[in-house]
Amino acid sequence: MSGKRVPLIWQIGIGFILGILAGIIGGDKVKIVEPIGQIFLTLLKMLIVPLVFSSLVVGAASIGDPRDLGRIGIKTIGLYLVTTAVAIVIGLALGNIMQPGVGLTLSEGATAFKAPEAPDIKSVILGLFPSNPIKAAADGVMLQIIVFALFLGVSAVLAGEKGKPLIAFFDSLAEAMYKLTGMVMMLAPYGVFALIAVTVSKYGLSVLAPFAKVIFAVYLGCFLHAAIVYSGLIILFVKRSPLWFFRGIWEASLTAFVTRSSSATLPITMQNTQTNLGISEKVTSFVLPLGATINMDGTALYQGVCALFVAQAYGMPLPLTAQVTILLTATLASIGTAGVPGAGLIMLTLVLTAVGLPLEGAALVAGIDAVLDMARTSINVTGDSAVAAVVAAWEGEKL
Repeated sequence: MSGKRVPLIWQIGIGFILGILAGIIGGDKVKIVEPIGQIFLTLLKMLIVPLVFSSLVVGAASIGDPRDLGRIGIKTIGLYLVTTAVAIVIGLALGNIMQPGVGLTLSEGATAFKAPEAPDIKSVILGLFPSNPIKAAADGVMLQIIVFALFLGVSAVLAGEKGKPLIAFFDSLAEAMYKLTGMVMMLAPYGVFALIAVTVSKYGLSVLAPFAKVIFAVYLGCFLHAAIVYSGLIILFVKRSPLWFFRGIWEASLTAFVTRSSSATLPITMQNTQTNLGISEKVTSFVLPLGATINMDGTALYQGVCALFVAQAYGMPLPLTAQVTILLTATLASIGTAGVPGAGLIMLTLVLTAVGLPLEGAALVAGIDAVLDMARTSINVTGDSAVAAVVAAWEGEKL
């Protein structure tokens, strides 16, 4: 009525609900819209390699030469990786305990997506390093792509002036890919409508029952991560009360929950940490922008829960080694996750690809992704602030 555009979050929600109704009412007739869903999935696949690679090169370049960054850089990066790894472990644990996908039995859709035999730990580690990065990109071997991008980003910094054009190129490519991602996400309401309509018409309303368990598992995981990991860091290293910390960054956490964007929340996060927590600008100006790029605890936790949800829904048990692959993929991929709304859904397709799970499973999550995105983005921003507080305490930078 006012002429304002309906927010994408509502468009996807409407498409999701209409897809359910179409699947119930239309039955087999809704198969006519199936190509729309397949096109949307294909576009998501198209984004994965260039988006992740360019983002990771820029993210690694922003870290700079670890020898020059010194103590702050090493401590910050180490803390981010550790908290992200712990987050994905919590997500995998909740996925195994709560088993939100059990009962869906979407076995028909899984026949063409049989998971490959899981390699042993030695093979997983050796498989991180590409002998031919071009071939890895063509084949979509995501772990190798991630590792090569990190090496290239750091090497570009070490190259000095001659490396700056390369960094500028990938920075430009990353920005273009973010815009392209936005364009693809504009098709999400139609893609979600088609995929959910076909799924409901094929399997019935029983496919919708476990969603409450998925939402509860992700929110519970985020709460546990904040209450245990972040509170523990504040108590052990900052020697302050967790209530003092959470009260100090409440504004930033709430803004992140509403906007679903770590990047958009960054100015408020910096203001809160400097004014309310007393952290020096020297620390916040380095730790927080870096965190918005590489620290995605909530996103990693969400990927663990949702990957197991999809595996259980399609009756594809994931052995321990496959879950270790999820751990490695989600931890490293969080470095390249853009701090913008909905990026976690794109990264979920990466995790599903890494362990051979059907990408159609992402459609089951897409309809409730905005609800999940709120919690995981809030945790991402809270984690950035917690690491900034710990680094500041270690370096004696106020507090």
